[in-house]
Amino acid sequence: MSKILMIVSAADSLVLADGSTHPTGFWAEEVAASHKVLSAAGAQVDIATPGAVRPTVDALSLDSRGGVSDSDAAEFRGYLDSIDDQLAGPLALEDVRLSDYDALYIPGGHAPMADLAHDAGLGRLLNEADSGGTVVAALCHGVAALLSATTPDGGFTFAGRELTGFADEEERQGGLGDNTPFYLESVLRERGAKVETGAPWSNTVVVDGKLITGQNPQSSAATAEATLKALDGN
Repeated sequence: MSKILMIVSAADSLVLADGSTHPTGFWAEEVAASHKVLSAAGAQVDIATPGAVRPTVDALSLDSRGGVSDSDAAEFRGYLDSIDDQLAGPLALEDVRLSDYDALYIPGGHAPMADLAHDAGLGRLLNEADSGGTVVAALCHGVAALLSATTPDGGFTFAGRELTGFADEEERQGGLGDNTPFYLESVLRERGAKVETGAPWSNTVVVDGKLITGQNPQSSAATAEATLKALDGN
């Protein structure tokens, strides 16, 4: 049985470009749909956050303001309720040993831009995973967490790698727009990644060896499925 560590942001707010504070959290579909696919395949999924803080679900991800239908919101809410014991008592990210896991999986919501993108401990874990051949998967704004991984000379660990993430056009259409702290796609390109994006809101997953990335919430299940394939060596 594969063991997968789902790393979820502990942030519940994000400072925007204009200096204001915006409530945030993890995106419901990205945690719920991913966890469901991975668990249904028989994987053990543990959840960790910085400081073992209970993560906050972004309220926008559970209603029409976030483009989520009532039926989908009910489904995601129900699944999150079913794993509430894990969400209520996550592991402390800083205490995690990579050797205990076969894969790291990082869902999004804007929250990772507030903490995971700058978490030095996570950066060291990602460097260890990348150098050791452990599967690393990240989804939507969760891809911002990869920015925490740097080389000894200050470069980006994942420079030159093919990946995707929440596209700049998606940020303009349905995200924070020009008030975003940074445009993820643009920063990844500036740091040297080979970013591939599909049409806005399309199911888009990019696989580069043991690095799997999904573009947006619509890519949640497919990103989890690609992670399972990577673990199977297919």
